[in-house]
Amino acid sequence: MKVQVLFFGELRETVGTASESVDVIAGISVSDLIDQLAERGEPWQSALRTSDPLRVAVNQEMAALKTPLTDGAEVALFRPVTGG
Repeated sequence: MKVQVLFFGELRETVGTASESVDVIAGISVSDLIDQLAERGEPWQSALRTSDPLRVAVNQEMAALKTPLTDGAEVALFRPVTGG
């Protein structure tokens, strides 16, 4: 199955793309998807495997890392935004 992954802010700059379609196995979770992307090596690993918090939205709704994905899901990955 395929999911659409969107990268925002610093993640987009690090991996060099705003979005891509990714082939994944059925029943995969957001966490599994992040692991799959990080296994590509650099710059994916340093972008996704940091101690900085990562926020996720699935189909434009905030989601947990354990959220299961379905075919055609849109997954947005971004860092929390702070204001002042």
